[in-house]
Amino acid sequence: MVRNTTRPSLKPYGIHPIHDVLRSAASKYPDKTAIIDGDSSYTFSGLENFSSKFSGALKTLGVLQSDRIGILAPNCAEFVIAFYGITRSGAVASTINSGYREREIAHQVQDSGCQIIVVHESLSEILDEAKKLIKNDVRSIVITTDKTKQGSFWQLLSQVEAYTATDIDPENDLAALPYSSGTTGLTKGVMLSHFNLVSNVKQLMSLSGGVSMAEDDVILVHLPLFHIYGMNVLMNPCIAAGATQVMMRRFDMEELLSIIEKHRITKLCTVPPVGLGLSQYPGLASRDLSSLKFAMFGAAPLSSKLQVKISEVLNCPVIQGYGMTELSPVTNIDFTEPNLLKAGSIGPALADTEEKIVDTEDPTKELKPGDIGELVVRGPQVMKGYLNNPEATEETITSDGWFHTGDIGKMDEEGYVWILDRKKELIKYKGFQVPPAELEGLLIEHPEISDAAVIGKPDKESGEIPKAFVVKSAGSNISENEIMSFVSSKVSTFKHVREVEFVEAIPKNPSGKILRRLLKDQQE
Repeated sequence: MVRNTTRPSLKPYGIHPIHDVLRSAASKYPDKTAIIDGDSSYTFSGLENFSSKFSGALKTLGVLQSDRIGILAPNCAEFVIAFYGITRSGAVASTINSGYREREIAHQVQDSGCQIIVVHESLSEILDEAKKLIKNDVRSIVITTDKTKQGSFWQLLSQVEAYTATDIDPENDLAALPYSSGTTGLTKGVMLSHFNLVSNVKQLMSLSGGVSMAEDDVILVHLPLFHIYGMNVLMNPCIAAGATQVMMRRFDMEELLSIIEKHRITKLCTVPPVGLGLSQYPGLASRDLSSLKFAMFGAAPLSSKLQVKISEVLNCPVIQGYGMTELSPVTNIDFTEPNLLKAGSIGPALADTEEKIVDTEDPTKELKPGDIGELVVRGPQVMKGYLNNPEATEETITSDGWFHTGDIGKMDEEGYVWILDRKKELIKYKGFQVPPAELEGLLIEHPEISDAAVIGKPDKESGEIPKAFVVKSAGSNISENEIMSFVSSKVSTFKHVREVEFVEAIPKNPSGKILRRLLKDQQE
């Protein structure tokens, strides 16, 4: 039986373009502060004016409907202005990872067909190097600290008039073209329509227990806006709700805590590595974090024990959510209400979202509650497909609209879901499936381990053995044998860690997912 959401339907959605959330907010809260970016602040009406001018600037540069425009920048007000200006013009925003190297930038620009890149001055040099690898001509609009600099982002805005938005077909016209994480190969363009993004914003806005963004919220934006988590869990819902966003360009734990204290941050949306850091941060008890109403973690699994520990140190509810770029991105979020929250779970599905757990070998076979299999999803937030890659699209989305997440999980009788691991990352030890994330969650519970990753290492006898990469806590002298004994005392024999390697840091992408492929490549 297909598990439908326990949350009420929002249909009809009232389909409109994504930039209408800014237009509406500017009308409701014209003089309210929308963004605090360092020493600068911007009102909602100011953002609307600047984005409409940027749209006009793109039109003067010859941008046509459905053209791709890249954004390569850290979190800043200009990113937000550019995003809405691009969609307002009828073009498509392709957000580029600000941590990419030249080859990675070149791949996305070439694959997406970007004609113009909005680039922050701190990244203009690496973009220039990337352009040497790109066949077609690409123009740049540079965001500079000197707003009067000739040809720069702000100087360009000063020369144009506001532009009346292009007519948009929300269900069919693309708004954004982010690229998937690419942990198993080259990144793929994820085609997200205006309807995809707006639907997910409305789904998030309907959540109970104070989870949805509200007008009186002040939200810390340390998650990168180029990532779908920052873009459509923070930026767009904050704009839609009239909440204030405080930009953080580069992550630093001390700065994060200072911003929470100074600006009285009300809700913290972040990732498990930050939660782990918070749980271990010296002097945290003396910091004033009383403004926090709750914290939400996503992008990677969080063990129930660590979730409870973080809740204790922050003194507020801690919940988990789930999603991915291809899902705009959210499908599940837990409740903050104590009688509904289930630690370790990502909660039930959002409104108008269907989910089921299917057999990993036979996806036509739906499993019963409690059984472990692949999570598949259907709803208005499911992407239109991968750009120029119909084969990958067909492999991922069934003819009747079910999206294969590639994530292994289980569902209980009430529709709550637990994510155990990635389908392709499961370790096969003597025929048994070992989820690396389960062992990672166990390892970081040890007081002498600050971080860990687990991979399957090829083994002639067993097929694969679980190998742990461990970052010791400061001052720790823990040994390999002590770690293996600790794990063996907690889990079944086939899940025992058979090898340990100590490392300085665990490789992760900007959203906090462990890059196990890099660790596996080191073994080959």
